[in-house]
Amino acid sequence: MALTKTKFLEYTRCPRYIFLEKVKKSFLDEIPSFEEYFIEEKKSNLKELMDAMIEVDEEGNFVDKTLEVDKKLEAMLDYYKDVELEAGKIVSQMFKGTTLYSDDTMNQKSFSFVYHGIPLLCYVDIYNENAKEITIVEVKATTSKKYLELSSGYPKKWKHSIFKKKGNIYFFKDELGVDIEKEMPLKNYEREKAKLKERFGLGKYFWDLAFQRFVIENAFKEQQKEVSVHYYLGVLNDAYTFQGKYENGKPLYEKDEKGEELITFFQADELTKELQKDIQNSLDELIKRMKEPSDVLCPLGNACGYKKVNGCKFFKSVCGKDIPSTNSVLNYVNNGFGFAFEDGKRLKGLELINAGYSDMLDIDEKLITKENHKIQRVCYQNHTQYVNREKIKVALDSLEYPIYHLDFETFPCPLPRFRGEHPYTQSPFEFSLHIEMKPGECDIEKNHVVFLAKTMGDEREELIKCLLEHVDVHKGTLFAQNVAFEKGRIKELASIFPKYKDDLMCLYNRSFDLLWIINNHKEFYQEKGFKDRDLETFNFYDERLSGSFSIKKTLPVFSSLSYKDLDVKNGTEAIIIYANYNRMNKDEFERNYQALIKYCTQDTWSMVLILNALRTLIL
Repeated sequence: MALTKTKFLEYTRCPRYIFLEKVKKSFLDEIPSFEEYFIEEKKSNLKELMDAMIEVDEEGNFVDKTLEVDKKLEAMLDYYKDVELEAGKIVSQMFKGTTLYSDDTMNQKSFSFVYHGIPLLCYVDIYNENAKEITIVEVKATTSKKYLELSSGYPKKWKHSIFKKKGNIYFFKDELGVDIEKEMPLKNYEREKAKLKERFGLGKYFWDLAFQRFVIENAFKEQQKEVSVHYYLGVLNDAYTFQGKYENGKPLYEKDEKGEELITFFQADELTKELQKDIQNSLDELIKRMKEPSDVLCPLGNACGYKKVNGCKFFKSVCGKDIPSTNSVLNYVNNGFGFAFEDGKRLKGLELINAGYSDMLDIDEKLITKENHKIQRVCYQNHTQYVNREKIKVALDSLEYPIYHLDFETFPCPLPRFRGEHPYTQSPFEFSLHIEMKPGECDIEKNHVVFLAKTMGDEREELIKCLLEHVDVHKGTLFAQNVAFEKGRIKELASIFPKYKDDLMCLYNRSFDLLWIINNHKEFYQEKGFKDRDLETFNFYDERLSGSFSIKKTLPVFSSLSYKDLDVKNGTEAIIIYANYNRMNKDEFERNYQALIKYCTQDTWSMVLILNALRTLIL
């Protein structure tokens, strides 16, 4: 069996991964009967481990709990493939020679060689060859923004990026001979650049590319072939704006009016070269583990990918299964710096779990120094609520009626679909609006407006017209939970559709956030005359929040209304349904269309209920 890039990156997460994979595979390959499983596994010290990874369904079938289907990934897969195809077109134009690329991995250029008895294999997203050199491009459906944010400078002066763009390629400035110390201290430059070597951080895609380089260069050595090879990471250009041109019904991604391409590239020759020793060391260690798997317990950390889409498949069911689902030590809010212990150590995140701190109450009370942490602890320990009635009353009194409870559902497509959009623009396809004319005066049906696109075509202008038809932009309050999101969509629409700009921006400027009433908003309360502790603490807290103020957490505290009975339970499921519009028959479409309406309606009705409950709370 060949060791591919994906397997290499997964198998080398931690020393325990290979053992868990082998145990699971051996069990599933044998597929014992239901009775045999309980007879054999009760005698085995692996029973606890197997119970964590495998469960038995009602029909007696074994289900692998470590494999979770990513339905959002499936729904977006065609767009991800198109990103590679668009990158291939641009590479063909940028470099001379022959370019090979395909949306089917098996049709891509591949390289292989045997390393200490283990076949290594890699497929190349884009392969370009001419008489002088070979170009290797690894394409990722992420954007350039996070890399271009790597910057520094001198105090009280402009920050400068560590990259310089030439044409459509970003280079490290030191590799172009730029005098770094004119822009920033050299140590700061090196610090920012080093972040791209962090395997489980910003550097993860460069590790992908470095593995490919290891395989490719060793394959050429076996062939005794000397050739110049260059390595690039291709990503979506955050600065690109789609001009709205189509060909045969599909977007035509030409250069935009600023000359930006859809895909931009980061030159990675030196970076991938510097990572070669790390790749080799990881491979050597992996080969040892493959020969002698060991269930050595290792500390939880970045390799686990806690709460990340690309996290370790064994974390939830095995390694992190004992972390409480609510009110764990990880649920203390805004705790990026962790806790300072008496021995001088400061522990944060999963370091706390490694040290034996699991429950919120495991932290010694005298180590709790932040006021909000004290509130959380007391509410959890005593099963009480914290309420700052004065702050809540001031916030409620500041609301101007009518209140427009607004919620958008959006589609963050990797590729811009409509004029004026960028990669991953949160393109709105639905809104729900509940209009509360006076305090508590709002009917779930009579005072409700909903817009939902019936196709995956551009219905943004119809959405704007519908919204503006039902709001008076010159009075009242635009109200949402995390209103910055709704304001962001309104501002984008105002920019793309200038004839509605004045009205949309009037609405934009009349906003208020439900979180300001429940959680806090320092600047608002400072203007209202509050001081000291009041400016730093929650307005409301209940142990059921478990450190989160999301609508899904706050609603059960104030109402019996639940999302559990809905067919669409969250924003991700809404995105999946919208993305699959064109794959549905008429009946499926109608059923899912109504489910989307019901879900978005509940989001705004939930805000109405919570706001009313807050009024009652302070009476």
